[in-house]
Amino acid sequence: MTQKTSPPHAPATLTVKGRDIRMRTLGIVLLTAVSIWFIAVNTETVTIRLWIPLVTLPLWAVLAVTLLAGLALGVFLTRRRSTR
Repeated sequence: MTQKTSPPHAPATLTVKGRDIRMRTLGIVLLTAVSIWFIAVNTETVTIRLWIPLVTLPLWAVLAVTLLAGLALGVFLTRRRSTR
C-alpha cells in the first residue's frame, strides 16, 4: 500500500512587480514603517524614573531605544529557537 503524503507547505507569498514577497516580510516592513513614523511624531520631552534617578529625555529617544531593545530580543529568541 502507498501512503498519501501532503505536499510541503510553502509560506504565503504576494507577487509585487513580478517578485514573490513573503507575507511575513511584508508585515515586518509595514510594522517597522509604522514604528518609525510613531517615533518621528512624538518629539516632546518626558521625565522617566529609572529605579532611583529621574531622567529627562526626548520621547523619540526613549521610543527608539525601546524599539531597538525589542528587535534585539526578538532576534535573540528567534535564533535561539531555531538552533534547538
